[in-house]
Amino acid sequence: MKFTLSWLKQHLETDANLDTIVDAMVAVGLEVESVENPAERLAAFTIGEVLHAEKHPDADKLKVCRVATKDGEMQIVCGAPNARAGIKVAYAPVGAYVPGMDVTLSKAKIRGVESHGMMCSVSELEMGDDHDGIIEAPENASVGDPVAEVYGLNDPVIDFEVTPNRPDTNGVNGVARDLAAAGLGTLITPTPEPVSGEYPCPQKVELHFDSATSDACSAFSGRLIKGVKNGPSPKWLQDQLRAIGLRPINALVDVTNFVSYDRARPLHVYDADKLKGAIVARMGKDGEKFLALDGKEYTIDETMCVIADENGVLGLGGIMGGEETGCTEETVNVFVECAYFDPLRTAKTGRKTGIASDARYRFERGVDPAFVVPGLEMATKLILDMCGGSPSEIELAGTVPTPERNVLFPPSEVKRLTGMDVPPEGAEKILNALGFGVAKSDPWQVDVPTWRPDIEGKADIVEEIARVVGFAHLPTETLPLLKPVETPKLTIGQNRRRLARRALAMRGMLEVVTWSFMDERYVGLFADEKELRKKGLVLANPIASDLSVMRPTILPNLISALGRNADRGRDDLALFEVAPVYHGDQPEDQVSVATGARHSSPARHWQGENPPSDVFVVKADAMAAAEAAGAPVASLQTTTDAPTYFHPGRSGVLRLGPKVIAHFGEIHPGVLKAMDVEGPVHGFEVFLDAIPASKKKPTKTRPALDASELLPLTRDFAFVVDDDIVAETLLKAVRGAEKKLITSVSLFDVYQGKGVAEGKKSLAVEVTIQPREKTLTDDEIDAISAKIVAQVEKATGGSLRG
Repeated sequence: MKFTLSWLKQHLETDANLDTIVDAMVAVGLEVESVENPAERLAAFTIGEVLHAEKHPDADKLKVCRVATKDGEMQIVCGAPNARAGIKVAYAPVGAYVPGMDVTLSKAKIRGVESHGMMCSVSELEMGDDHDGIIEAPENASVGDPVAEVYGLNDPVIDFEVTPNRPDTNGVNGVARDLAAAGLGTLITPTPEPVSGEYPCPQKVELHFDSATSDACSAFSGRLIKGVKNGPSPKWLQDQLRAIGLRPINALVDVTNFVSYDRARPLHVYDADKLKGAIVARMGKDGEKFLALDGKEYTIDETMCVIADENGVLGLGGIMGGEETGCTEETVNVFVECAYFDPLRTAKTGRKTGIASDARYRFERGVDPAFVVPGLEMATKLILDMCGGSPSEIELAGTVPTPERNVLFPPSEVKRLTGMDVPPEGAEKILNALGFGVAKSDPWQVDVPTWRPDIEGKADIVEEIARVVGFAHLPTETLPLLKPVETPKLTIGQNRRRLARRALAMRGMLEVVTWSFMDERYVGLFADEKELRKKGLVLANPIASDLSVMRPTILPNLISALGRNADRGRDDLALFEVAPVYHGDQPEDQVSVATGARHSSPARHWQGENPPSDVFVVKADAMAAAEAAGAPVASLQTTTDAPTYFHPGRSGVLRLGPKVIAHFGEIHPGVLKAMDVEGPVHGFEVFLDAIPASKKKPTKTRPALDASELLPLTRDFAFVVDDDIVAETLLKAVRGAEKKLITSVSLFDVYQGKGVAEGKKSLAVEVTIQPREKTLTDDEIDAISAKIVAQVEKATGGSLRG
């Protein structure tokens, strides 16, 4: 919203300077974005007088002029057709920046003749669109006078952001009212004078709505004005509109723009001779179209409020009028419309059509319903003053809304809610200045003005008083110190996530943060799409087309990230994310998961290539994250029933009894192909919420160091077992043979071939034995070995390999 300082002073009698006004606006909550003073932009330009003008010796269209300026007599070469002796011009000296040309002037030779400065046109100084010749200043202007003063361009323009709750400040009078309440002057907004109609209005207006849509346009007023003479609007109006960035068009259109910015009241003017039958406000019909004033054709539907006659749609209510009934310089008879349209329907229509107009901006935020008829009277008076004509009586269809809102307000609320000491008489003065009516009963009864739709309760009244007094006067007070209570700093879940992140980072993986959504195209690869829809995980209004489903797993996001990096030459990354996934739309359906994915292309190294990622690497990743989060990894069992998005022969599941703690393995080649990612890729998922809570009470005391002074010893065993025996079964049997002394068991070889019977395989393990109290004798070591062999035979049916 923009306005000039002189425009503001048409509504506010004040001696305050520009800086004081801007500071006061900010203090009362009007967010000033910028202040532009055209006088500063045009400070370098002054009035000069052409003394002589002779033809350039080497150019037919150029003239060499002697110009009297504030800097003395200057020689200026000019190509304007109206350059001649005796005229007053706008002089730009060497070094001046000409905004319309985006050029800084320097001394130059033009066809061999020196030129010191420039005589400027209207467009070159951005004072208008005329560029046919140089400016001819008024005869009473004196050499050296600033151009800005001569042309009244020393009027600062204030631009501020209208907050959605303050539609009344879409008009200059609303800003003036706030400043007057803040003590910056006296509000002098004139009340529109009624214009007597000279004859009954022959143009009828009607409302055609049912009970469900009657609020679309509750009041439609208008009047006919015959015999107008449309043309350019007066200079004062053109200057005001041009100063705020609006292009003057003609008097009729300029009046509607002026009233819209002056009183926040949009109107529309029709060429009455182009209308047929009654003007009707109704809901649109599917398939209807109309050509708007912006030159574009729009399609109407049944949710839109339209203005129509017998020929069809004339405009969209509260949005924009049509081109076919627009006013031109040939217009003689006009019908002026001033109506009240529903803010919500206006906003929806605006979003559907994409039309961004001043009318829509104001109607969707709310205009003053009580200003329907006064706004029409104001526009009528301006049109008669500028264009002449004979007005009819006012035609009104419907009923002007008269919202009566009364708030019970105890004055003590100001102190209670803000801590500010505002005496009752001060609060009453502020409310009266803002247009509120105050009946001083107990509590006060405050009548809310019709232009303030944002005021609903006593807290809103308190805010009005506080912002006018100034939020800078809010008292500051230190909160009382509370007795500190020692509580856990992190929940179990937060601690698990933190520890899992640390464990995966220590394994060389990079943490990423991806969206909580995934591409619907890939849903079927990782979950049952119908089930997700049933659970409400498919979004009705996604922020992007490829983020339309709440992710049931993080793997597709990580795989996509690996693919994007590989396309840019980084195919050696290992990524992880510890974040929630979603199994439904209820709070309990959100599950914390530590997920990782590795591209199986190791980076080159001077010591030789690292081994590629495989199923065992990601199993180790999963085990590390699970162990860090508190899972008893020694008790985990490995099964092969991983989800279908893993390779069926190169994947597994870590279980703790019936609970699934993790999935790991190679991502199925079909999944990678569908996602256009070159593999192989290995991944894992650790379900942190499935890990049982520790039965030990949390303590900051470190456990006693469990280290032996005796050296450990290792023994290797190779067992021949059936081909279908899982290595995990054998490892578990070895660990259980002597739990106190066996500290580690690892598989280091799997062999099938010569020397091993068909249907059998050899599993070789390394067992670490840690003596505790004394060095073990050979007999004691042999006894442990015998226990190991016996335990394996019992668990797997295998035997030592010969």
